[in-house]
Amino acid sequence: MALLLCFSRSSRNLHRHVSLAISQSISPHLTNPSGNHCSSNSNSNKQLYIPKFHNSRFSYFNCIQVGQGYGISTSPHSFRDLEKEKRDKRPSASWIDLHLPQIVRPYAHLARLDKPIGTWLLAWPCMWSITLAASPGHLPDFKMMALFGCGAFLLRGAGCTINDLLDRDIDTKVERTKSRPIASGALTPFQGVSFLGIQLLLGLGILLQLNNYSIILGASSLLLVFSYPLMKRITFWPQAFLGLTFNWGALLGWSAIRGSLDPAIVLPLYLSGVFWTLVYDTIYAHQDKEDDKIVGVKSTALRFGDSTKLWVSGFGIACISSLALSGFNANLGLPYYVFLAAASGQLAWQIWTVDISSAPDCSRKFVSNKWFGALVFGGILMGRLSS
Repeated sequence: MALLLCFSRSSRNLHRHVSLAISQSISPHLTNPSGNHCSSNSNSNKQLYIPKFHNSRFSYFNCIQVGQGYGISTSPHSFRDLEKEKRDKRPSASWIDLHLPQIVRPYAHLARLDKPIGTWLLAWPCMWSITLAASPGHLPDFKMMALFGCGAFLLRGAGCTINDLLDRDIDTKVERTKSRPIASGALTPFQGVSFLGIQLLLGLGILLQLNNYSIILGASSLLLVFSYPLMKRITFWPQAFLGLTFNWGALLGWSAIRGSLDPAIVLPLYLSGVFWTLVYDTIYAHQDKEDDKIVGVKSTALRFGDSTKLWVSGFGIACISSLALSGFNANLGLPYYVFLAAASGQLAWQIWTVDISSAPDCSRKFVSNKWFGALVFGGILMGRLSS
């Protein structure tokens, strides 16, 4: 139970009384040796003494500082609430920290193995394209889909390693990224480069299983992969460059099946992925906008500011329109457009309900894009089977 601490101050012979709630444990330095007191605890022999200050220069805020100096809470929140807030801000341990050997953990964190959303976002355009390239009335090539799934997993990890190597000076200054393995010193840049070499070699092993046209097309994406992390230092549109990089699979999946590209189908599909990326990565970038201002890096979140929802709404409309055009040119059946309508609803929901001032909500909406990708995939699959 709290004691009632009475403060009195006077100005021109008028006294104003202020009450504050304090904890039951009172420092002995605040007890009154002479017995004069403002209030007392019936369960204790010690009495709390706060004198009246007749000097008007000693304000209420001085009293607050004195109370805080002795560990007295001057906030309306209880100590329990404050402790809960502190716990909520602490990063929770992932399965990497709980189950993997200690020597492996930094590399697993470097590849973001505990955050599979990046792999999903990279894999979905590949799956869309492979399914579109299937013959009418037939299922897609599941072996090719498995191959591209592994490729997405490896390339996403390699992209994260490249990003952390190039951004290690920035990551140390951003709250969300300062604990990353290279930024925190858990891994040296040399270890990061060595790990990147292994990732790229494994990715090359997958790429070499495709036809020659696709090998050249896939290798050409490395220019985008290596240049993207630098774009945030140059332009307010790094999310556009990420879109060009992350959706390369929309081109590669078709060529892996057909041996060439059909611009009327794959270019609208590719552009739809770019617009989609502008939606979800702008939302994602709002998590770091305050730190980005301090560090001096750029993003569409900073470029759009309070107009973000209008901009991403436009990108969302362009995404759905491009998907509709690609499906029309590929002669997909009616079920495709039913699924596309559902995907439109999902995209509209995340755009209009996201709180761009709340990092947790931005993160939740960003992660929900795996369901948008799944809806589009389901539509292409059903549309192709019914065509």
